[in-house]
Amino acid sequence: MSFNIRDFFDGILSVLSTLKFIDILDVLILTYVVYMVLKLIRETRAGQLIKGILLLVVGYFFASLIQLKAVTFILKQTLSIGFLAMIILFQPELRRALEKAGRTSFGISFFGLGQTTSELKQKWTPAITAICDSCVELSASCTGALIVVERQVKLGEQIETGTIMNAVPSKEVFGNIFYPKTPLHDGAVIMRDGIILAAACFLPKPQKDELINKKLGSRHRAAIGMSENSDAVVIVVSEETGQISVAINGVLTRDYTHEKLKTLLENEIFNDKTEIAIGRKKLTSDDTEKGDSE
Repeated sequence: MSFNIRDFFDGILSVLSTLKFIDILDVLILTYVVYMVLKLIRETRAGQLIKGILLLVVGYFFASLIQLKAVTFILKQTLSIGFLAMIILFQPELRRALEKAGRTSFGISFFGLGQTTSELKQKWTPAITAICDSCVELSASCTGALIVVERQVKLGEQIETGTIMNAVPSKEVFGNIFYPKTPLHDGAVIMRDGIILAAACFLPKPQKDELINKKLGSRHRAAIGMSENSDAVVIVVSEETGQISVAINGVLTRDYTHEKLKTLLENEIFNDKTEIAIGRKKLTSDDTEKGDSE
């Protein structure tokens, strides 16, 4: 036994002695990739699919061990197309990961897709004021609203589901859109370059819909879903409580006043990385507002 243990440690030392910097870098990159993949599929439908694939692999080795020829053949043929099947099955997760990579500052600057801060301020400063004024006014009357601020990721698929407006934002325009008896109130407003591009748009469902607090209504769920599928900033006004909430990167926060909302929008739209304490409160299962009925 002692001889085997000594051989084991000698083998480890032999491997370590041959390691080079490039080998360590290779392992670190692979570890990071595996970590990001696990983080991506965690708490999504992809996680359940991974468990199913692992079950097939275990079944294949077990069938081979006890020589179940028919079962082994079927599982072998199934696993032989596993790579292509994984691409098809994990298409939503892969798409989201690639979109996230393309939204990095490196990707934006490399392809020259970004706008300068001065251009953004020229387009968005009046729009931000209109959004904040409108949300406060809608909040006071408990009028439900859903406003999507488009950033780098274009929302053409969602825009096609709504009505094109190309309107200059103002309290009066938002008030008319979200007034309960108008045809456009049941849906989201999508803004691009400081303009109300479309209204009554349908938004995607959240990736983790089953994990979201059941008290949240359709507007808040749609806001979370849109923020998961893009880099958009989504503002929600609850028609039950009048509370103003914001969804970014799949996280819904609430308790926004006029000033807090304005500060958040300026930081997010103008790409200001300076951290400012705006008193945001994360929406948890233990501390939640009533969801919209619409």
